[in-house]
Amino acid sequence: MARKMKTMDGNSAVAHVSYAFTDVAAIYPITPSSVMADLTDKFSAAGQKNLFGREVQVTEMQSEGGASGAVHGSLAAGALTTTYTASQGLLLMIPNMYKMAGELLPSVIHVSARALTSHALSIFGDHSDVYACRQTGYAMLCSNNPQECMDLTAVAHLTAIKGRVPFLHFFDGFRTSHEVQKIEAWDYEDLADMLDWDAVEAFRRRSLNPEHPVTRGTAQNDDIFFQAREACNPYYDAVPEVVVEYMNKVNEKIGTNYKPFNYYGAADAEHVIVAMGSVCDCAEEVVDYLNAAGEKVGLLKVRLYRPFVGEYLVNELPDTVKSLSVLDRTKEPGSIGEPLYLDVLAAINDSKFAGVKVYAGRYGLGSKDTTPGDVIAVYRNAQSDAPKRKFTIGIVDDVTNLSLPVVENPDTTPAGTHSCKFWGLGADGTVGANKNSIKIIGDHTDMYAQGYFAYDSKKSGGLTVSHLRFGKTPIKSTYYISKADFVACHNPSYVDKYEIVEDLKEGGSFLLNCGWDVEELGKRLPGKMKKILAERKINFYTIDAIKIGKEIGLGGRVNTVLQSAFFKIADIIPAEQAKEYMKDAAKKSYMKKGQAIVDMNYAAIDRGMEDVQKVEIPAEWINAVDDAAADKVAGEGALVE
Repeated sequence: MARKMKTMDGNSAVAHVSYAFTDVAAIYPITPSSVMADLTDKFSAAGQKNLFGREVQVTEMQSEGGASGAVHGSLAAGALTTTYTASQGLLLMIPNMYKMAGELLPSVIHVSARALTSHALSIFGDHSDVYACRQTGYAMLCSNNPQECMDLTAVAHLTAIKGRVPFLHFFDGFRTSHEVQKIEAWDYEDLADMLDWDAVEAFRRRSLNPEHPVTRGTAQNDDIFFQAREACNPYYDAVPEVVVEYMNKVNEKIGTNYKPFNYYGAADAEHVIVAMGSVCDCAEEVVDYLNAAGEKVGLLKVRLYRPFVGEYLVNELPDTVKSLSVLDRTKEPGSIGEPLYLDVLAAINDSKFAGVKVYAGRYGLGSKDTTPGDVIAVYRNAQSDAPKRKFTIGIVDDVTNLSLPVVENPDTTPAGTHSCKFWGLGADGTVGANKNSIKIIGDHTDMYAQGYFAYDSKKSGGLTVSHLRFGKTPIKSTYYISKADFVACHNPSYVDKYEIVEDLKEGGSFLLNCGWDVEELGKRLPGKMKKILAERKINFYTIDAIKIGKEIGLGGRVNTVLQSAFFKIADIIPAEQAKEYMKDAAKKSYMKKGQAIVDMNYAAIDRGMEDVQKVEIPAEWINAVDDAAADKVAGEGALVE
């Protein structure tokens, strides 16, 4: 079945699908899940119909505890009910999660997984919140990227309805929730075709109703509580096969190969990583890279985390496996090991892999970036004569020395992928302009597109770094760009604060927003930056977007000028076509504010392409050094004399 390609982030993909299966959404927004609740509210306000021919009733509560209580009550009344949350918000739902699971109510909670506050607050992603719910009785399903968010959201809702076990569907906060990708979107007719309508009707008949009263919510003594608690076993035993059933239906419709565990890599792999979440896409790139060089490595992706079926895991592993390296995105101080590691140990116990060595790694806490070099380090550890049985990646641990050193960090992105990096200031419009650029390229070309936006936690007024990739093949690079074809610095004050051009490839392009001529550039740019620009033969461009913004009446909102300059320089699509698409987008965005505002943006688009200037890099820049280094050299020279 051919689906329409749309450019959206993980949160938007989940909202698109969950809306179809939802009668009531009880919400309380929390970063980074807020977009799901916000879009559900917008869809409802716009009159969009769910699969049952009605607008979703959206109710915002005063806390996450209230939202989960409303979900429980609404389900008991026979309405299919959904909520969206993360981090401490999810923890506040736990008491009601026990109740909903115990009463076999088909709740679905979508979680953009986020770190829990421990020694400090972090608004960024890891799995500590969802791991804290593994004992509640909720089935748990993991998506690794925005496309899987689109596809597996359907599996979560469909299985909850038919299997009567509630689902927690999770994906990485920010890395997946806010990553923009060009993906295939479900048509509601196909979702309706997969839905068990008899199960929906049976659920509604079980609702609390004075016409056929039932007793619920009793208190039980020791004579029957234990027996009654065990009565749910048949439902949980059946859930994995229901998940498989719906994964197969999805696979049949769209040509995918979703399973509770998916193996990727060499058929005769000796060293395999076990993980779930966005790191799997990065690991896939590394597996392709290493196996192409003659190595034998693989990756086992966990999708159905609860119920955890050891037989499914064992059946996916190659018989040749000598070691498993399990990566957990959480830390449980005092535990013998993190949750996924312990689950894998239990799964292979008494299986044909009982003698396989299993190593435990931690990664990505608080959205710490995990690079191909970090993943390679995991395989190198497994291959070494004295491997670390417990380790961390992505950091340098000089306290307990658990971290693995990165000795290789190759460019594993597929050939032909354009990598672009933009340094901006929170609320200056850079992120919005870059999202618009992704949609222009994604919607008007056959290229795949990816955008990820690294925010300072201060958000407005803090640093933002936008990472954009475009290419002819699907993009799995779920990590920051460190080898860029194009870099733009939208704030000239950054040249002294950050390593702006460090990541540029040989022959790449650099755009600096400033009003400096070559002479002033020579005075203002750090010596190290000038040396890199000269050594790597960088195509250097400048544009005075601030001056242009003032001249055309946009003031400090210079993002449109810089976006236009990017399209002129990067040459990803013809500049004139890009100009036309940008103007169409500007008209849609600003027409409600009046033609004058639209005309200002048209002028900004024209000036961005017309006023960008190429800088001829002076030959002497190749010998440039920073002032401190120059003083040091001068001092050493005087000492020698």
